[in-house]
Amino acid sequence: MSAATRSPAATTKGRRRPLGLGQATITGGFWAPRQTRNGLDAIPSGQDQLEKAGNLQNLRLAAGIGEGEAIGPVFADSDVYKWLEAAAWEYGRTPDEDLLKRIRDLTAVVAAAQREDGYLDSVVQLRYGDEGRYQQLVWSHEHYCAGHLIQAAVAQVRCTGDTALLEVATKLADHLVATFGDGKTVDVDGHPVIEMALVELYRETGTAAYLDLAKWFVEARGHGIIENHGHSPTYFSDRVPVREATTVEGHSVRAVYLAAGATDVALETDDAELLDALKRQFDHMWATKTYVTGGLGARWEGEAFGDEYELPADRAYAETCAAIGGIQWAWRMLLATGEASYADAIERMLYNGFLAGVSLAGTEYFYVNPLQVRGAAHPDNGRSPALGRRGWFDCACCPPNIMRTLASLDGYLATATDDAIQIHQYATGVIGDLQVETAYPWDGTVRITAPEPTVVELRIPGWAEGATVNGDPVAAGGYARVEAAEIELYLPLTPRVVGADPRVDAVRGCVALERGPLVYAVEQADNEADVDDLHLLPEAPTVEESELLDGVTVLKGRGRRGEGHRPGWPFVVDAQDSLGDEVEVTAVPYYAWANREIGAMRVWLPRG
Repeated sequence: MSAATRSPAATTKGRRRPLGLGQATITGGFWAPRQTRNGLDAIPSGQDQLEKAGNLQNLRLAAGIGEGEAIGPVFADSDVYKWLEAAAWEYGRTPDEDLLKRIRDLTAVVAAAQREDGYLDSVVQLRYGDEGRYQQLVWSHEHYCAGHLIQAAVAQVRCTGDTALLEVATKLADHLVATFGDGKTVDVDGHPVIEMALVELYRETGTAAYLDLAKWFVEARGHGIIENHGHSPTYFSDRVPVREATTVEGHSVRAVYLAAGATDVALETDDAELLDALKRQFDHMWATKTYVTGGLGARWEGEAFGDEYELPADRAYAETCAAIGGIQWAWRMLLATGEASYADAIERMLYNGFLAGVSLAGTEYFYVNPLQVRGAAHPDNGRSPALGRRGWFDCACCPPNIMRTLASLDGYLATATDDAIQIHQYATGVIGDLQVETAYPWDGTVRITAPEPTVVELRIPGWAEGATVNGDPVAAGGYARVEAAEIELYLPLTPRVVGADPRVDAVRGCVALERGPLVYAVEQADNEADVDDLHLLPEAPTVEESELLDGVTVLKGRGRRGEGHRPGWPFVVDAQDSLGDEVEVTAVPYYAWANREIGAMRVWLPRG
């Protein structure tokens, strides 16, 4: 049985153990208001959006309630299950009887929609009947929907004690065990997630068959199954067996969900070879296929990873769900290895690639998160940021994914070993017997108090040169171990001007601004000069507190205007000759852009 953790992975097999439910709680600071808005506004409105979009009606129809036909995409059920998971974690965080009633009422509909043999997918049931099961598994998302149902069920039993959805999940999982594997149906879903869901269900129930099937699904990849259906295997992460792959490729969300599930399997089966392969893949992704924001996925075409160093700023896809999947994978790698680099990766993705996907109010979203938007950008797609943040999408995977991540965020703060507590992310709150106070990421001081001397291992981010613990210098890029009842960690938040790897052709010669864990962006709303043609001078920016955007810290630098270019070729003979007078440059955290108006935005700026 599991340790009833709020973590999305409750393994006890790695070098680090997640904490139990309620043992890590955010109570203030940067993240608390975001969680509050998520709980009070986003989750209730999310249920309303699912009602309007027809997702809930699908399940009612499958349960024999009402009349009509299936509405929406084939993966419609998955958004309902992600909402149920978000609601469960939120109830575990802040119990509320109205929310519990919502959870129970919707769970009853889901249970009624399930077939007697355990099968459940409302769209397939309504459109194709029993004979349509698993006939188009490459595209049908049947296992994907099942995976999200299982994850919601595990969250629900851990946070509410209710077993109704767990009973649905185990019945469905038993159906999958009876249907798929060697000597049965040999097929894989085009969209992974079932792998990590089955492992978590194994952790919750102790049923080894669920772990065995998860392992089979992981090992079945890369052996021609999807290609035999007549589809390109690369898009579906099916070109190379997982343990032989050296990098991630294809659809970015699919790729990182599969890797997270494979990491779960490696952990629970003590498969060092598989874990080593996943380490190679993560390291290669982080070094060559990840944006400075932690965004994943360079191509709109196929929502996919590109080649090494193919990271265009303006055409970046960087789907919000990919950042969430990246966080889930990095968390599992952190549990498996204990290496600080994975906690660093979580921090970068969390504060930038993920958080940019939701508005400050918590109820409007970005599906796509580019690093540049031109002032005259044409919104040629319903997911284009040039349209601004939106309350929902036809493909609404991102909003409920954001909801469940924020509701379960406490679980990412810390882990334990037999002799210490490890703090990976810094937020005001309570971790076991530890009280944590901090204004991070605006201020680099973190104060920790305990009733008696306690051994704590504090992550020192790789960027934090000059960090100290109780006044003593500590090295960046690892953990500082200290035993004390009062601890003061200091992380210098000196602004950094960073350059891109010269192999990233799209931004060669450009720089970006960072401070602490935050990547900054220059937005037209704050700048008189045309952001589309702005160059940044090399001196370090200064730091200013502000009332903007919920009180962010802004960076002030100096730049030079562009003077525009004459039509025809060549546009520029000497780039410096094309620059105009000096101007002030104001930058705000990237996550906060597009909360006021639609206009030009850039993370990377050419040197002035």
